[in-house]
Amino acid sequence: MLKWLAIVLLALIALLQYRLWFGEGGLREYTQIRARADAVEAENQPMRARNERLAAEVVDLKNGLDAIEERARSDIGMVRRDEQFYWVPDVDVAGEGS
Repeated sequence: MLKWLAIVLLALIALLQYRLWFGEGGLREYTQIRARADAVEAENQPMRARNERLAAEVVDLKNGLDAIEERARSDIGMVRRDEQFYWVPDVDVAGEGS
């Protein structure tokens, strides 16, 4: 009788271990889901950094004229009245172009 009880308990433990490691919601599935989540997180990180930069730029644009002037200079080539503009062909300005 005791021998059968030990066999049944060992079989139950083996079944529970199998479900823990390989069954639905087990550790194998957990590691696969975790790997996918890490991949998505790594994919989203550059977008998150870009969003933070854009949010900081929005705050700058709302709070000061310096940021607006900087954007106008870089985007549309704005020149103030007290400045002289010189165009040199075939010269790439740092931060522009490729």
